[in-house]
Amino acid sequence: MTENQLNPTSWVDQYADYLFNYAVARVSDGEIAKDLVQETFLAGLKSAKNYQGAATERTWLIAILKRKVIDYYRKINSKKGKAEVRINYSSHSDSEGDWLEENVADPFSMLENDQIENVELGQAIQECISKLPKKQSAVFIMKTIRGLSTEDICNELGINPSNLWVMVHRARTNLMGCLNENWFKL
Repeated sequence: MTENQLNPTSWVDQYADYLFNYAVARVSDGEIAKDLVQETFLAGLKSAKNYQGAATERTWLIAILKRKVIDYYRKINSKKGKAEVRINYSSHSDSEGDWLEENVADPFSMLENDQIENVELGQAIQECISKLPKKQSAVFIMKTIRGLSTEDICNELGINPSNLWVMVHRARTNLMGCLNENWFKL
């Protein structure tokens, strides 16, 4: 295999787990993540002729998967815009049973979150990261915030990829617990 060729026959064995973990971390649903990985492989096969070898196969597939995740969120956001809510008024109202699309709450809208709330959330996240064990914190920051590759992190910290993903998972779990206790309380 030359540098600019892909090897689709090995994609499932080599990249399926990595792509699945990447997708499930972003959509929080295993079945949707599996679908996105399958769509990524199909898109990769369809666009293989455009592969120029500027990136590794895995990096190229991750780029496709990122677009699939974005498309997934665009799709669900466009569907919620078409939702309708039936409002039942009292029987003496002239407007009984009007359809009100504009009254549907937008759970993904960032307009409801003001700048102060975003700053406070950022501070809460930073505080929770500081409470993580030192190595867990380092791995989380390197992988999730700085976006370093698994290989670079493993080389720098002297760990294997399995250990890295366990630490990332534990860090995310601990952060969510910390944020649930300190930020998302009602």
